[in-house]
Amino acid sequence: MAELKLGKYHGTGNDFVMIEDPDGEISLSERLVAALCDRRFGVGADGLIRVMRADDADFFMDYYNADGSTAEMCGNGIRCLGKLVFEHGLTGKTEIAVMTRAGLKHLSLHTRGSEVESVTVDMGHPAFTKAEIPMRGPAWETFLEQPIKAGGMTLTGSAVSMGNPHLVLFVDGDPEQVEVERIGPELEYSSMFPERTNVEFVVISDGQLNARVWERGIGETMACGTGACAVLVAANEAGLAPARADVRFPGGVLDVERRDDGVLLTGPAVRVFEGTLDPAWLAETAPS
Repeated sequence: MAELKLGKYHGTGNDFVMIEDPDGEISLSERLVAALCDRRFGVGADGLIRVMRADDADFFMDYYNADGSTAEMCGNGIRCLGKLVFEHGLTGKTEIAVMTRAGLKHLSLHTRGSEVESVTVDMGHPAFTKAEIPMRGPAWETFLEQPIKAGGMTLTGSAVSMGNPHLVLFVDGDPEQVEVERIGPELEYSSMFPERTNVEFVVISDGQLNARVWERGIGETMACGTGACAVLVAANEAGLAPARADVRFPGGVLDVERRDDGVLLTGPAVRVFEGTLDPAWLAETAPS
């Protein structure tokens, strides 16, 4: 690669390196993705999204975690993809279909003139069985409002898949005091989850869902779109929240609605900058 053009976008503080590669011509190694996402020696991001053409949709979202591993889906990232493709003229539609590793997702772009201000994503149906999450144990069993030990404590948790695995923990007290960096990695790598898991820590106060998240392959992030959906669904299943509510993360607020035909996620998408990588840096980092 002689040069690499990219953009930096975020959705409620969950940030991404965005690369347009409609024909899949760019070689992305795990090493290169991790280097681009490095916050000291690279661009810095929670993940990387390559935007590609798709035979069975308008676009394909090729998504990577910050450690270079691939992931199924990202609710904040797919909103950024919607903003990029519309504002870069790759589509003139405000209703678009995006294929992901978690299946087909439909986006509604909320625009003002030529700019996308927010995006609603049809995230599909939540899944609860251990086979679907995936989670070890009898395939048909669920794990809802069950005790789970971590960090020397017994917590109450619910496991939900929103196309990727989530463990939602209901905790008491101040969200800022939750030991996310201690408990998160312990549960991410728990033997209960063969493909690891994202972990949400939820404090419900005056009916408000306040959450922090430890993301698989990344660490704590400012927000998580699929995590927001998992939080609302788990709280609704437990009778702790209505079918539509705001989920507050350190990076901002996401609107989540659980309906009979799926879960809708609405939130902002922001372009931070666009540029070209220094060819010397790229030559040292990219695959040969």
